[in-house]
Amino acid sequence: MATKDTYIEAVGRRKTATARVRLFPAAKTSFVINERKAEDYFPTEHLQKTLQDAFAKVEGIAFKVSAKVMGGGIPAQAEAIRLGIARALVKDDITRRGDLKAAGYLKRDPRMKERKKFGLRSARRAPQWSKR
Repeated sequence: MATKDTYIEAVGRRKTATARVRLFPAAKTSFVINERKAEDYFPTEHLQKTLQDAFAKVEGIAFKVSAKVMGGGIPAQAEAIRLGIARALVKDDITRRGDLKAAGYLKRDPRMKERKKFGLRSARRAPQWSKR
């Protein structure tokens, strides 16, 4: 368990979103994302639940979560933060790994937009062909 003046840090990524997550010991779980409250940054209940998923799997612990997140879309940012939280919880106590891994919270989603190649209109779309 982390002491009062320290924190546990981990990085979470999904698609092109990157989150640097820090967990500080606290009496009650709270979230600060890019120096804003989680309710302000993630307006929907589904995205707010995504943040708390990792804590729901390992009950009986509370941390103040501070996250810096950039890139990607809003849902990808929420899942990047969830991955960062899960990795930090495993750093804190390795016995949590089994529950978090079984829930799929330790998986990184590598899908990204494919780059455009020269001679093509997009990543794979070729110019229209005409015989004459």
